[in-house]
Amino acid sequence: MKGSEAIVKTLIQKGIKHVFGITGGAIIPFYDSLYDYPDDIQNLLCRHEQGATHMAAGYARITGTPAVAVGTSGPGGTNLLTGIMDAYMDSTPMIAMAGQVPLSLIGRDAFQETDMIGLTMPITKHNFQVRDPNKLAETIIKAYKISVTGRPGPVYIDLPKDVQSMEVTKPIPKDVKIRGLKAPPKPDIRKIKKAVEYLLDAQRPLLLLGGGVIISGASREAQEFANMAFLPTSTTTMAKGSFPETNPLSLGVTGMHGTEHANWAIINTDCLIAIGTRFSDRITGDLSLFAQEAKVIHIDVDPSEINKNVQADIGIVADAREALKMLIVAFTKAAGRHNHKHSEWRKKIVELKDISHSFEERDIKGMTQANLVTMLSKFIERKDIVVTGVGQHQMFGEHFLTLTEPRTWVTSGGAGTMGYGFPASLGVKLAAPKAEVYDIDGDGCFQMTAQELATAKQYGIKTTPIIMNNGYLGMVRQWLELFKEKRYSGVEFTYNPDFVKLAEAYSLRGVTVTRESEYVEALALARKEHETFIINCHVEKEENILPMLPPGKGLQHIIGGKHLFKQSWKDVM
Repeated sequence: MKGSEAIVKTLIQKGIKHVFGITGGAIIPFYDSLYDYPDDIQNLLCRHEQGATHMAAGYARITGTPAVAVGTSGPGGTNLLTGIMDAYMDSTPMIAMAGQVPLSLIGRDAFQETDMIGLTMPITKHNFQVRDPNKLAETIIKAYKISVTGRPGPVYIDLPKDVQSMEVTKPIPKDVKIRGLKAPPKPDIRKIKKAVEYLLDAQRPLLLLGGGVIISGASREAQEFANMAFLPTSTTTMAKGSFPETNPLSLGVTGMHGTEHANWAIINTDCLIAIGTRFSDRITGDLSLFAQEAKVIHIDVDPSEINKNVQADIGIVADAREALKMLIVAFTKAAGRHNHKHSEWRKKIVELKDISHSFEERDIKGMTQANLVTMLSKFIERKDIVVTGVGQHQMFGEHFLTLTEPRTWVTSGGAGTMGYGFPASLGVKLAAPKAEVYDIDGDGCFQMTAQELATAKQYGIKTTPIIMNNGYLGMVRQWLELFKEKRYSGVEFTYNPDFVKLAEAYSLRGVTVTRESEYVEALALARKEHETFIINCHVEKEENILPMLPPGKGLQHIIGGKHLFKQSWKDVM
C-alpha cells in the first residue's frame, strides 16, 4: 500500500473517527486515501486551518482522546499553529499533520516550504518529520501515545508529499514502544500521609482544583475528598464543573476574575491543597503575595510544574485521580483527630459567600451579559455543554454560570485564543451529539472564525452561538477604561455585520435580541432547531466584569471588591 493509505489505516486502528482540515497540493495523497474510507473516518472540510484545530480541540476536550487536524504545506501548516499552541497551553491531546515539499526539495526554499519542525518545537510535546514510508504507521502510533500519556498535549507530524506516495512494505504494528515515555509515577505514600498531617493540623484549609482533575477523570474523587474533610473548594477556569457549584463547599472559580470569597480564602488559608493546576499568573497574581501564610501541597502529573511558580511544602508528582484516591484512604484512617465542619473558618467563608452573592444580584438585570448568562444558566440542562470565546463574555460565563458536571465547560485558558469558541463548539457537538451545545461568544471573537458557519451547514452540526454584541473588543476596552483613562484606542467596532443576515448567507437562521423579555424565547427557539442557530444579543456597551485583578498586583488588590474582602483573617477575628 501507499504511505498515505498506511496513515489512514493507522488512524482507523487508533479509533480516530473524524479528520478536521483543508487539503492542498502537498497533502493530496493523504486526502486521496481518505476517499476510500468514508464509513470509517468522516473528512470534515473546514474553512480555515485554525478552525480545524479548534474543532479538534473541542472534540478532544469532551472525549479525552486525540483528534486530528490537517493542513497542507506552507501557509496551510502555519495556519495550524494558533490552535496547536492553544492545545499545548491547555493540555489538550491532538495530532496535527501537514504536508511538506518532497524530500529532494527540503532546504531549497521550494514553493510553500516552511520549517514546521522548528515552528512547532516549542508548542508541542513532540514533533516528527517522516522520511521513510515504513515509519509512517509507527509515527502515528507514537504520536497518539505521546499525546495522551502523562500530561496531554499536541504532537505534530510533517509529511513530505513523496513519502505519502511511496510504497510501504512493512505491516502496520499494533503497538510501538517509545524509549523514555513513562506513565506517571504512583503517588509517594509518605508525602500523601504528610499532606494529610498538614491538613489535619490546619485551621483554615482550602482545596484548589485545576484542569488536571477533569483530564484525569477525578471529579468524583475530588468531591468525595472535599465532602469528607469539609474542605472549602475553588477551581481554576479550566476546572469549572469539576466540583458541583451547587455544593455548599463550592466557592466557584478563583483568580483574576474569580469570586471574591474564593480569592479571600486563598489569601487567608493556612493549608492549600492544589491538584492539577500549574499556578498560572491568572490564578496567583503577584507570586510574592500569594498564599503567604499557607503550607502548600501541590499535586501535578507534570514534574516541571512543581515549584515552577509557587514553592510547595509538599510536591507530589502523580495523576490527580490516583493521588486523590490515596488521600481519601489516608484521611479516612487519620480523620478522628480533627473536623472542620463547624470551624470559624468555614462560617466566615459562608458569610462572605452570601454577601458576595447579594452584591451580584444588583448586576443581574436588563441586557447585561451578567443577566443573560444567568438566564442561560437557569435555562440549560445538567448535561448541556457551554463553550466560550475569549474576553468579557468568557469571564461572565465563568462567573455567572452554575455548572455541576465535568466537561460541560470548554474554553481557551492558557492561550486566550480569540476565535476559539464557535469552531470548538462544532467539535464538541460531534463528540457529544446528544447534548445541546452553546457558544457564548463576543462580536469580535466570533468574526475571527465565523466562516466555519459553512462547515456547520455542510455537515449538519448544530450548536447555538450566543453573541454578546457590544460593538467593542470588550475586555481590552475595560482595561482601557480602568487603567488608561478611557483612551479607547483600537477597540471600537464602528461597523459590525448583521449576524442574523450572516447566518442566512450560509443558509442558517438566527434571531436578534434587543430586550430581556425576548431572550428566553430565543433560547427556546434555538433548542428546537436542527441546525446551528445564532442568537445576536445587543448588550450594554460598557459593562465591566468585576471583580478584576489589576496587572502585576496580588489577589489582595482586586478591583470591585468590598471592604470586608480586603480584611485579613486576623482582622475579622
